[in-house]
Amino acid sequence: MMKVERLDIPEVILVTPSRFTDNRGFFSETYNYDSMRKAGIEPAFVQDNQSLSVAKGVVRGLHCQVAPKVQGKLVRCTRGAIWDVAVDARTGSPTYGKWVAAELSEENWSQLWVPPGFLHGFVTLTENAEVQYKCTDVYDKASERAVIWNCPEIGIKWPIAENEAVLSDKDKVAPHFSEARGWFSY
Repeated sequence: MMKVERLDIPEVILVTPSRFTDNRGFFSETYNYDSMRKAGIEPAFVQDNQSLSVAKGVVRGLHCQVAPKVQGKLVRCTRGAIWDVAVDARTGSPTYGKWVAAELSEENWSQLWVPPGFLHGFVTLTENAEVQYKCTDVYDKASERAVIWNCPEIGIKWPIAENEAVLSDKDKVAPHFSEARGWFSY
């Protein structure tokens, strides 16, 4: 059983699996093909990724992969907390350039479905934030793309100040959202 919530961009879905707790700890079925299909998440996953960010304020993103290796992602935070963002990059979409976000944490146990055609990024709200996500296609360096995390064209209201962001060298020089036009179509 899981709670399903469609965000302001309806293709982005927040799912919260049930946790069954007793004196030993808890059990949770974090992924079930049939339950995900009922929630509107139908693709097969072919790769799992995991990251650990040791500092609060680490920004990863905004990332995506373009054809032929477009990725959708089912993201969860298993330790600490993150603020997870999806940006619609599908040219022609009524929500093109719009973003939605959700807090994912070990406490709330929620997961965010970021469909193909969306940019994805997050900022760590705690130290030692561990993130795991399932992908619908394998990593392909030639298909990898990025947009600068604080792009004014998108206007994401990040929960940290710009001078608090801890970025990779690659993410510091990512292009603006205008460069993403044509990466995906609606």
